Amino acid sequence: MKLVGLSRQIVLSMAAIALGVTLLVVLTSYAFYYVAFTYWPEQFDPAASMPNGAEWVWLIATTLAGLVIAIGVAVNLARRILVPLNSVADGIRRVAKGDLGARAIAGDRSLGEAALLADDFNALADELQRVTEEQRFWNAAIAHELRTPVTILRGRLQGLAEGVFPPDEAQFRSLLTQVEGLARLIEDLRVVSLAESRHLDLQIQETDLSAEIAAVVDVFRSSLQSAGQQPVLDLDERHVRCDAVRIRQALLALLENARQHAAPGSINIRTRLDNGWCHLIVEDEGPGIPDAFAPHLFKAFRRAASTRSTGRKGSGLGLAVVSAIAQAHGGQVGYAPSPKGGAQFKLSWPS
Repeated sequence: MKLVGLSRQIVLSMAAIALGVTLLVVLTSYAFYYVAFTYWPEQFDPAASMPNGAEWVWLIATTLAGLVIAIGVAVNLARRILVPLNSVADGIRRVAKGDLGARAIAGDRSLGEAALLADDFNALADELQRVTEEQRFWNAAIAHELRTPVTILRGRLQGLAEGVFPPDEAQFRSLLTQVEGLARLIEDLRVVSLAESRHLDLQIQETDLSAEIAAVVDVFRSSLQSAGQQPVLDLDERHVRCDAVRIRQALLALLENARQHAAPGSINIRTRLDNGWCHLIVEDEGPGIPDAFAPHLFKAFRRAASTRSTGRKGSGLGLAVVSAIAQAHGGQVGYAPSPKGGAQFKLSWPS
């Protein structure tokens, strides 16, 4: 082991300690005998108290042995300390160059602080790698979701400009539909991004939640009925504290999710007030969520394999928006299989 930097300082410090202790013992011994010979000469024999040649050899050899042992202990200690420190330093340099897979070696766990430093660096590197991979996934997903409507808009507009498509009401309604889809996607992205950065502002006030939910269902009823679904309301009439606009947005996302993925049947929408909490529950009759996909249900741009294979539309942002709104209210959203074999989503927040 090359003695430079911290290791050199440790070795020199240990050697200085060993030499200092030896000198302290020798000097204090001489001081003791000097006082003894001066004030109590009858108790000591000066001639017998002075070290002879063999004793001097033994004293010097003991001092040198102490130095060798101290240096050996210091080298071993320095090696144990520097393994995690050097590993962390090397990991930092590698991460700075873009190698996010770099990890530090904790080394000897008996050196708690050094091992903890390596563990903390590894945790930081794990989080940095996760965030970077998530950012890449988001960039790719956003590009994918924007590509389809933008391509359609470009094609339609180019066709209108070249006279391929007639400029009639149907064409303009088709363009308007694509623009509205883009607007919803942008709003969903904005909500999720603001919620993750804890900057999603809410206007909390006393709200007639039952009236708000009934209004949303009335607007969305025709869309549900076109999918063979019938909304069934069971609402608590008491007022609650919430941001009515955001709760309506969350309910619309839950209803749209049910419209796209649930089988024909009833869609039960309930509200309950319980121990200072408000619960908004949306339940369908099937087919439910695959167990393997359930842990990823409220993550942005995540869609089950069965959804992709059937070609059903959707950005994968709807339930992420619901989760973001719930968290902004200081609450949460959960999923559970319903007794009818479908999916039950519960949005809860303190009222």
